[in-house]
Amino acid sequence: MQPKKPHLKKPMRKEPTWRIPVGMLALVAGLLVYAGAVARYVAPWIAGWPALAQVPVYIVLGLVWLLPLKRFLIWMETGRFG
Repeated sequence: MQPKKPHLKKPMRKEPTWRIPVGMLALVAGLLVYAGAVARYVAPWIAGWPALAQVPVYIVLGLVWLLPLKRFLIWMETGRFG
């Protein structure tokens, strides 16, 4: 029989932190800036392409914003980036 491993997860916090609302507002603001940049600079550049060629570009651009999200959510919860 294997020995039990100690519980490695931290208990849930009891008090809210300022990072949660600030982080959510920053996330919304960042997404608005990102969407505006895509609409301003990328959309005119690929507007003449066939629709089926535009789809992969917009799929990639729609997923790229998720890359820094993990570290950002960790900061919101713990106060550390990583």
